[in-house]
Amino acid sequence: MSDTAFQMVAIGLYFAVMLAIGFYAFRRTSDLDDYMLGGRRLTPTVAALSAGASDMSGWLLLGVPGAIYASGLLESWIVIGLVIGAWLNWKFVAPRLRAYTEIANNSITVPSFFENRLRDKSHVLRISAGTIILVFFTFYVSSGMVAGGVFFESSFGSSYLTGMLLVAGVTLCYTLLGGFLGASLTDVAQGLLMLAALVTIPVAAILATGGPGEVVDLVRAADAVHNADNPGDEIHRTSLFFGGSFLAIVSAAAWGLGYFGQPHIIVRFMAMRSSADAKAGRRIGISWMILTSAGAITTGFVGLAYFFREGVTLENPETVFLRLAQEMFHPFVAGVVLAAVLAAIMSTISSQLIVCSSALVEDIYRAFGKEASPTRLVTYGRLGVLTVAVVAVLLALNPDGTILDLVGFAWAGFGAAFGPLIILSLFWRGLTSPGAIAGMIAGAVVVGVWGQTEALSSAMYEIVPGFIACLVVAVAVSLMTAREDDEIQSEFSEMAEKAHETAAPA
Repeated sequence: MSDTAFQMVAIGLYFAVMLAIGFYAFRRTSDLDDYMLGGRRLTPTVAALSAGASDMSGWLLLGVPGAIYASGLLESWIVIGLVIGAWLNWKFVAPRLRAYTEIANNSITVPSFFENRLRDKSHVLRISAGTIILVFFTFYVSSGMVAGGVFFESSFGSSYLTGMLLVAGVTLCYTLLGGFLGASLTDVAQGLLMLAALVTIPVAAILATGGPGEVVDLVRAADAVHNADNPGDEIHRTSLFFGGSFLAIVSAAAWGLGYFGQPHIIVRFMAMRSSADAKAGRRIGISWMILTSAGAITTGFVGLAYFFREGVTLENPETVFLRLAQEMFHPFVAGVVLAAVLAAIMSTISSQLIVCSSALVEDIYRAFGKEASPTRLVTYGRLGVLTVAVVAVLLALNPDGTILDLVGFAWAGFGAAFGPLIILSLFWRGLTSPGAIAGMIAGAVVVGVWGQTEALSSAMYEIVPGFIACLVVAVAVSLMTAREDDEIQSEFSEMAEKAHETAAPA
């Protein structure tokens, strides 16, 4: 068998396992709560690995190593900020959100939670939030499709279109079948595969290059060559600080702010068995995240050293992980490692498709008072998944910008529009429906304008001004529209008491 044949067999087996898991979840899905939230039955391990895998999409194995390869350890500040943000999210948001969403009329989506928490009878808040989810997640899902196309194009020389459609098709199949449970269970397998790949690849590459000291020496030599050829563009890729202003470092670390508002991540908190599971989930999830993030950074760094020694310059830095896998291992093992890239891509796409489907059915269709049988609602949910997938594929036909750019824009949109509202909903009694609506719109608009203005986005990542705008506007408008509501106050007190009872020392 040829090398390519070995790799394709490995990837074919991976696809088969994912479809089998989707079919298993299909057999356990009977109503909309099952399809959208898995019946709130996720164990801490499944919730943690699912949150991590659905979060760390193709950008972890393609975008991060590529950024480190091109610019050095300065790009690590994004990952550092993400780890801190994830820990804070698990520690403070997870237990309260799990308790509050059940208390607030058993809310199964983020927009329905906002509506039930704030008693918005107009449905404006819920519909606006659902619309924002559809807009930003369509870009986000499209970035996953782009990553799939780049993967097959770089790994097997196939056309970008063929690879993109294959990834989209398989992901769509198991998501349509298994819904939230299918996405979560496949996430566990995919998360473990990603972890194995991001540990073995950098270790093997370091050994092949001659050890850690040789890696650092080769990176410095590569920098010296670059600096000699480009005197006006000096770089030092072994430094965490060179070439980055204080503002640039803060901007990169600010990615961590996005965690508080990512629907496909925080919905895992809502799906846990109880608030008490948050402690174990945090430990498992953050351990996984630290290991995979360190592996991604090391992959980019050692990849630069390895290929410099070989006299090779990668035209596309985002392929460094793929190229190292093919260099380090037997073709079949390399195929298994390459499947980890697909795991990262597909786990995120599936989770986001489910959230988009819930936005269409639960937050827009049902917000207009439309009701149907449980079976019909699940069918509508599947049609929602299909609709969003088709639109995302159309957007991915002509990709514009890097994977990291596409992810960054959508991440900022959710972080700024929803993040402050999640925090205020859980920790401040005074948030009102008008305040939430105004803050959400302010955050989304600022991100949209700032992110599309080159002079502004190059100076500061759009999530920072967007997050601040949402927070300030939400608080200001809430103070102006404050009203007493005994039901809201009673539910808030019940949530706080329940979260406190299940909280444990860090």
